[in-house]
Amino acid sequence: MTDTRHGILEALAEGPRSGEALADMLEVSRAAVWKHVEALREQGFEIESGPDGYALGDVPEFGGDAIQFGLDAPFDVEFQEQVGSTNDVARDLAADGAADVVVVTEEQTGGRGRLDREWASPPGGIWQSILLRPDRPAATIPQFTLAAAVAVTTAAREAGVDAGIKWPNDVLVGDGRSGREAKLAGVLTEMEGEADRVEWLIVGMGINANLDAEALPDEATSLRAELGEDVNRRLFVQRVLETFDDLRADPDAILDAWRADALTLGREVRVETASGETVVGTATDVERPGTLLVETDDGVERIHAGDCEHLRPT
Repeated sequence: MTDTRHGILEALAEGPRSGEALADMLEVSRAAVWKHVEALREQGFEIESGPDGYALGDVPEFGGDAIQFGLDAPFDVEFQEQVGSTNDVARDLAADGAADVVVVTEEQTGGRGRLDREWASPPGGIWQSILLRPDRPAATIPQFTLAAAVAVTTAAREAGVDAGIKWPNDVLVGDGRSGREAKLAGVLTEMEGEADRVEWLIVGMGINANLDAEALPDEATSLRAELGEDVNRRLFVQRVLETFDDLRADPDAILDAWRADALTLGREVRVETASGETVVGTATDVERPGTLLVETDDGVERIHAGDCEHLRPT
């Protein structure tokens, strides 16, 4: 969002303003004000013209300027109607030196999940990637994955969906004990850097928002399917970004927040580790930077990365 457009929306949020008053406040011409107002209208902002000047009505449910408007987190929003992958777009922005940018799209044509699995990304979902340049060693980066899962879970619960986290980054509805365990969202992180310094980090999030159950893979669900109605994606994205920003500013709070939302702890699990080993046991805890502790017949196994499966009780 341009500074002028942001200034117009912020001013109109406080009440009607004349074109002349906006021009004086923003130090632009009245013609420039009119041009930006028309651009906002084309995006779906309801801006009426009356005797008191311009007045702001409804805000679009989705879109770049809509997400940016009222966002209480220091991110710029890059919105595109369709991309192959938001992570790919974020990677290009990283090569150009960008930071603290959120790439959001209406549709991904080549969305991927963990282990290079295909992720269906039709219109109506929330497909986004956050580009960061954290001043942290590479070993601490898994905490950002946990923080992203917490942020999505927090927004889902506030929307009325009883979601939780399967280690390390899948957001589910149902804990599997009753036989139901449906995936609502996933997180995929990429980074570039050295052991002692991260050049850039991309945190990709795929959230099944306003999608019908028929449009989803087996064992997946959506906010619409759980609630029986659509959510406001603009407000949902804002809540995710604001929660994620709070957590990245307070790394010591991430593990406790993840534990509070975890479905995995206390469960019997089977984990295929990154080295190809299979670990079966009871998940007992997580420790920095996101290592899963599994109690097995041979003692405690510490798993830094892997594919976790919740085992149903016999």
